[in-house]
Amino acid sequence: MYSGVAEPYPSSSLSSPSISPLPPGDRGTLHRDGDPAAHPDVVPAARPSGRLRGEHVADRGPVRRTRRRAGARIADVLAFVLVLAVLLLPNRLGHLSPWVFVRLPIEGLAAVALVLLLPRRAGTVVAAVGGVLVGLLALGKVADLGFYEVLVRPFDPVLDWVLMRDGLEFLSASLGRPVAIAAAVAGSVLAVVVVLLTALAAVRLARLTRAHRGVAIRAVAGLTALWAGLAALGVDVAPHQPAAASSTAVPAYDRALQIAAGLRDRAAFARQSRVDAFAATPGNQLLTAVRGKNVLLAFVESYGRSSIEDPALAATVDPVLTAGTRRLRAAGFAAKSAFLTSPTVGGGSWYAHSTLASGLWIDNEQRYRTLVSSDRLTLDGAFERAGWRTVGVMPGVTGAWPEARFYGFDRVYDSHQLGYQGPHFSWAPMPDQYAMAALQRLELARAGHPPVFAEIPLVSSHTPWAPLPRLVGWNQLGNGSLFDTMAAGGATPAEVWRDAAKVRTAYAQSIAYSLSTLISYLQTYGDDNTVLVFLGDHQPAPIATANSPNRDVTVTIVARDPAVLARIAGWGWQDGLRPDPQAPVWRMDAFRDRFLTAFSPR
Repeated sequence: MYSGVAEPYPSSSLSSPSISPLPPGDRGTLHRDGDPAAHPDVVPAARPSGRLRGEHVADRGPVRRTRRRAGARIADVLAFVLVLAVLLLPNRLGHLSPWVFVRLPIEGLAAVALVLLLPRRAGTVVAAVGGVLVGLLALGKVADLGFYEVLVRPFDPVLDWVLMRDGLEFLSASLGRPVAIAAAVAGSVLAVVVVLLTALAAVRLARLTRAHRGVAIRAVAGLTALWAGLAALGVDVAPHQPAAASSTAVPAYDRALQIAAGLRDRAAFARQSRVDAFAATPGNQLLTAVRGKNVLLAFVESYGRSSIEDPALAATVDPVLTAGTRRLRAAGFAAKSAFLTSPTVGGGSWYAHSTLASGLWIDNEQRYRTLVSSDRLTLDGAFERAGWRTVGVMPGVTGAWPEARFYGFDRVYDSHQLGYQGPHFSWAPMPDQYAMAALQRLELARAGHPPVFAEIPLVSSHTPWAPLPRLVGWNQLGNGSLFDTMAAGGATPAEVWRDAAKVRTAYAQSIAYSLSTLISYLQTYGDDNTVLVFLGDHQPAPIATANSPNRDVTVTIVARDPAVLARIAGWGWQDGLRPDPQAPVWRMDAFRDRFLTAFSPR
């Protein structure tokens, strides 16, 4: 007998033959005796929306099984898609397109074959370990995507971990500490999730393979033959993207070579650093040709060769150099310029600074840490040995800097000791003009001071190149608070970095500002005892150079005393602030020895 019904009709109405059947879909009620045949004009009550008590268990079982089967199929598909995507992911943004994910990965075929050959338990273990390794390699590819875009090289798993910290510091300075913390947390969680999901997906696919062993064997045989054919024919689905893919095997092999090379590099660098032609040279035999002069070494952040040779960038930078050459000549100065090849690009300025100072090629963190822990004679240390007061003006240093001892500075002024009370310009703690004015005020304007060697890395042309300051009168700088309106009214990094063309424009404007600062400084404060050496530390990130592979930077020496430039006449450097494409190109590690040789007794 049916148990619940809708609101009952009166029994008298059920017995009346004149009553029409209830409309379809309405609920009726049956006579108490439960016999519908006794009342042929009455429509039986519709089944309640809920399941009947007697059929509840019987109906739910098949539904649940159907749902589980559908869920399992979806999970299988998702596992396959995840593993395939991880295997085919390229390690360069320029190679990333939908087509890269429709290729045939040899690593996947090899993994399926291995699972089929191994016993069940061993196959599961191998699948789990392989999934973890593939997940880790995928994280390496993701790191490569960023490193190629900024530093134009792959991530080094042995030497580059410290750069992650520096990247977070850059985010903190540019976008705020909460953004940097959020990025660090999100990145860590995502890394763990990717590795875990890849391992689980690999185990699931291994079980699926064993469950359909016959189909899997035929599929592997056929697809392997297809892969070999595609590889032999050299079929590409897109530029640099062969249809027969090995997007994980090749990077894994390269990564293994990278690790081995990093481990060997320590011994090689130790051998190189033992050779130093000036290690035992006494101070009275060093730099005699510039005795009594203030020698200033200025690094212009990201002042790469592209800034004067890429037409889109040179349109902004070249006029500054041309006019600057003319203005300095009118003030009695002359200049010689050429190119140096930097050990880094896009970032890692400290590699360039230490390479120039030490005469050793510093292109990774292991070499840098080894160098600054040594007693290698630096260019700064040579000036100190020869009797100069050595000063480091470091507007970009915002915390402890223990490397100062290695360089041989008598005094270091970091960003907190320069008296600046104005705004930051994104990453740059202060404008270059203020930093140069602080050097003049704190050291060079003091009466009776000894000759000074000063190193000053200028930071206004540091990425993200927005907002940018403008030159003001040198007597207007004060404590820097006049820059408040410039920082507040300038473009933000978010506004600039939406468009690659805007990024290139902002970069060129930042270089023009830094160069204009140096030219104006020489016009204002330079004299017969001033020698200025300025150069770039590295090319900017590829987004600013239209992916130029060039690693050269411009280097210039300016002096009013003609005897200074006469000492480098044999170098073949070109007159003026702008070298042309035929100017000499040296490796940056050659500069120290050539400079010390040119300006020391012959």
